Amino acid sequence: MMSLPRDMEVNLPDYPNYSPAKINAAYVYGGTKETISTVQKYLNVPVDYYFMINMGGLKKAINKVGGVDVTSPLTFTYNGSSFKKGKTTHMNGNTALNFARMRHEDPQGDYGRQTRQRLVISALMKKSISYKTVLNSDFLMAISDEMQTDLTRSQMIKLAMSYRDAGKNVKSDHVQGSGQMIGGQSFEVVSATERIRASNELRANLDLKQVNY
Repeated sequence: MMSLPRDMEVNLPDYPNYSPAKINAAYVYGGTKETISTVQKYLNVPVDYYFMINMGGLKKAINKVGGVDVTSPLTFTYNGSSFKKGKTTHMNGNTALNFARMRHEDPQGDYGRQTRQRLVISALMKKSISYKTVLNSDFLMAISDEMQTDLTRSQMIKLAMSYRDAGKNVKSDHVQGSGQMIGGQSFEVVSATERIRASNELRANLDLKQVNY
């Protein structure tokens, strides 16, 4: 599971006049198509399918599986929810969103928020990556208006059955950038070395040849 900084500097393949841009602009200009094209070109990895879910859908999914258990990496209070470093908390959907959303009080800023988001997603995977969950129409209907995917139901079932043990062993990573001002805007600029490292990490997981560009 690889997180990308929302302000990461990229070139948009189909919108060169708006490049360089922050990666979250790809969706603004060209939706999922441009987002996928941008990620594929930037990290040199194929993206065969996508699954997009908003915060409301994540909240519903967590509630549907009976909540998730997450150990907080730091102590903080956000929107009425309190967390203590090293303590495992059973979170319902609302509490999990508060845990995943806080950014300004985290000493690592958006990178710290990414870490907490991955913790929530990993915890959700452990509860929901099973053919019983995917086959549960009630579960899918609960989040259907909050998500979008190009996977068919049969493909989701096949993935769930093939990877039902994968949620027990999740490797978490992120692409690290450094803050720089470009044209009056703040970007997270990723070095060539870090870009190659992230690319090869993903390619190794996909059994693809390592690159050095």
